[in-house]
Amino acid sequence: MKKLVFFLSLHLLSLHVFAQIERDTIHYHKIYYMGGTGLSLPIGKASEVFTTKLFSASMGLDIALKDSRYFLTPTLYLLTYGYNQQVPDPKYNYMIENGRANFYMLSMAAGRRRQFKRLNTFVYLGPALGLVNEPRGDLVGQKLRMDSKYSLSVAGKLGTGVDYKFPGFFIGAELGYLQHFRKIEGNPVQFLTIMVGLKSDITSLSSKVTHAIGIDPYDNR
Repeated sequence: MKKLVFFLSLHLLSLHVFAQIERDTIHYHKIYYMGGTGLSLPIGKASEVFTTKLFSASMGLDIALKDSRYFLTPTLYLLTYGYNQQVPDPKYNYMIENGRANFYMLSMAAGRRRQFKRLNTFVYLGPALGLVNEPRGDLVGQKLRMDSKYSLSVAGKLGTGVDYKFPGFFIGAELGYLQHFRKIEGNPVQFLTIMVGLKSDITSLSSKVTHAIGIDPYDNR
């Protein structure tokens, strides 16, 4: 964790020191949709409860601010894991091994990027809120009846990545760290997310929507 925070801090510092001189023409007044797929790796004591499953996914927006070096990125992460229950649940008479757990996390992060012609690097940081789905089981007669336990979780999300612009779309990759602020099965929960995907321009669509409701996100007045 300390190494990851140091790496992201160093990257942020480099973006500040080597700030862009010219306007970012790729992201200026743009809104992009991003869709990715990849892996989410439990780290630390979280690996006693969760194991990596194929595949996790993400979908979100890249919203450039007036200074297009800065952006907002609301993103929904759909994270899937193998699950081994550690603490008995008094509502159920069996513990789960080799089950499946799902996290649905909405991250509301802000970030900064640097453009090198068609290549862009970026970092981001922000809070996340989501729903956790843990499996449960009861023996009813001769049948094992599966159930789900749902709970809310608050977390922090930070990450770094790179994307490259081709005609009409971007291809990108992202490395992120997700720290939950509550324990699950008695253990702190930390995940490393690795996503690869596409980014496409939806500015014209979003402009039609904001115009219809009377909002101009880039109005200088």
